[in-house]
Formats: sequence, C-alpha cells, structure tokens
Amino acid sequence: MSFTCHLLVSCCSSCHGPFLLLRSGWSWWLRAFSSRPQINSDLRENYRLLQLPEDEPIGDARVKESYLRLAKLYHPDSGASTADAVLFARVEEAYRSVLAHRNEARRAAKDVDEEEEDESKRVAPQHRQYLSYEGVGSGTPSQRERQYRQFRVDRASEQVLDYRQREHERAAAAEGALVKRDMRQRSRKIKITQAVERLVEDLIQESMARGDFHNLSGVGKPLNKFEHNPYADPMTHNLNRILIDNGYQPPWVVTQRDIREAAARIRSTLLEGRARLGEPMNPTERGRWEELRARAEEDLVKLNKMVDDYNLIAPMLQMQMVHFSLAREAERAEKAARQRRLEQQAELERKREEERRDNAAGAKSRDSKSGLMSWMQSWLR
Repeated sequence: MSFTCHLLVSCCSSCHGPFLLLRSGWSWWLRAFSSRPQINSDLRENYRLLQLPEDEPIGDARVKESYLRLAKLYHPDSGASTADAVLFARVEEAYRSVLAHRNEARRAAKDVDEEEEDESKRVAPQHRQYLSYEGVGSGTPSQRERQYRQFRVDRASEQVLDYRQREHERAAAAEGALVKRDMRQRSRKIKITQAVERLVEDLIQESMARGDFHNLSGVGKPLNKFEHNPYADPMTHNLNRILIDNGYQPPWVVTQRDIREAAARIRSTLLEGRARLGEPMNPTERGRWEELRARAEEDLVKLNKMVDDYNLIAPMLQMQMVHFSLAREAERAEKAARQRRLEQQAELERKREEERRDNAAGAKSRDSKSGLMSWMQSWLR
C-alpha cells in the first residue's frame, strides 16, 4: 500500500491539478478504509440496540440523543410502563461500546492523516520548495533556511537604513522651512524698521526746513550728554561718563574704523596702479597688473580676518560686514580707472576748445587793430 501511494504522488508531479486531487483523495479513502476498525457481531448488535446505522457517518450528539431516549423508556426509576432494569443495563453498555468504537475510529483517521501528510512531505514535487522561504536560496532545506535567515537580516537592515534616511530628509526639510520662515520674518522686520526710520528722518528734515526747531530753548547749544536717565544704573552711568571723558572707544568701533581705512587704502592702490596702465594692456602691462593683484590679494586676506573679528564683537546683527573679494575690487578699480580716463580726456578736450576760442579771439582782435591802423594811415595821407 505504501508503494502504491508513493507511485501515485510521484506521478502527480507531471499531472494536471484536478487529476492530482482525485488520485490523492482516492488514496486517502483507501488508506482510511484499510485502517478503520472492523465491526464485529457484538458491536453490530450494540448499534442495532441503540437504533443507529453502523455504516453511515453519525455524530456524538445523535448517539447521545438515542441513548437518552432509550434511557427514559427503560430506566427503572422512570415510572413508565416500559421500565426494565436488564434492558436498561444493556442499553448503557451498548452506549459505552459505541462511544469507544467512535473514538477508536477518530484516532485511526487522525493517524492516517498524519501519515499521509508525512509521506506527501517526503515525496513533494520539486516545484513546491519555492512555495516556502519566499523563493530564496538553493540547495537542501537546511541550507535554504540559513540563506533565508540571512536574507531577512539584510532586508531588515535595508529597511532600517531607508527609514533613517527618510527621517533625516524630513528633519532637514522641516529645518529648512523654519530657517526660511525666520529669514522672511527678519527681513520683514528690517524693512519695516528702515521704512519707519526713513519716515521719521523725512519728517525731521521737513520740520527743520520750515524752522519748527528755531524757537527751542537749547537751539545752537551743545547737547547735554550726561543728562540723567532714571532707567539707567548709576554705576553704569558713571563708568560710561569716565570712559567718554578719557577718549575711550568700544573695540568694535575701532575695528570698524581700521577696516574702512584698510579697504580705502587697498582700493586706492589698485586704482592708481590700473590708471597708470594702458587700455587695452600689452603683455608687459598685463604682468604688472597681475603682480599688483597678487599683492592686493595678500592684503585682502588680512582684511577679511579683521572682518571676522569684527563680526564676533559687533553689537547688532545688522552691523556685520561681508568679506572683500579680489575680483570685485579689481573690477571696481578697472571701472574707476576707465571713468577717470574718460574724465581726463573730457578735461583735455575742454582745455583745447578754450585754447582754440582764445586763439580765434586774439586773431580777430589783431585783425581789427591792423585794419584800424591802415585806415588811419590812409586818412592822414
């Protein structure tokens, strides 16, 4: 029988689906019938006594229902006319025998199912191995299981990395949105402040032009810089007065002044050097201009270092400065030199025009004088 089932299952790997199910079902019923407990004459008599069919599938509920119905009829204490103690004992014995037979049949059917499942696993077709482990791996089942575990570990690692990357991108996007919003708010505040300052300055200038401040008591007098401030700390007020009297200046003011002077000196050097060169420059002048740019670049490095120091000590963000660029300063010097050259040419043309007008006026006066002298000489004759 085992050889027959093995042959049926082996042949099913190349057969159609419905035929595979039919052969498998037929094999199962053959095995179940062969392993089903046989019904002897005594057990058949018990089925007949309980009025149950012996060859049909029945449930435990039906067996119990039949037993209770007969017990009511034959129980000695029922008070019925059909009460019989001997027949009731036989009914009870038959009920227990039938239940034992049914339990034995269920165990046999379960053993058949387990054996069928084990045999189907042993002789499973080759294509069924890809229904497990998500089709990952090759080789024996143990090798494929190890490969599938490694595959799951790698997939989990990739999912974790993808999740972290998405979180970082989401956080960066949120941070960028916050920065943009802060920049917009700061720019709006600066624009409003500048507009208010311009409005106040315009109103002050208009009032000064109309003479609204001429009737003030302190007009023409210096301001009292030590006027008492009730909201200021007396100690701070006295210290500030001592520092101002001794000519003290805050470090950021001194640094800002040095930056302006250094920038003016570098720009003047570039302008003077470029103005001495021709337009366009020949190779020699080009080399001299590059040397001048190299020296200016070294000075700009030191100047940008001063700008960094100044930005660290500036009291307000609006007062900070940006770095100086060599390309920007060189372009500025070239434009200024070109403008100076145009102004010099215009001045030269103006002088030449004045000289021509002066020469023309002198020649005209000389001609008039010579004509007058000739007329006087002719008249005297």
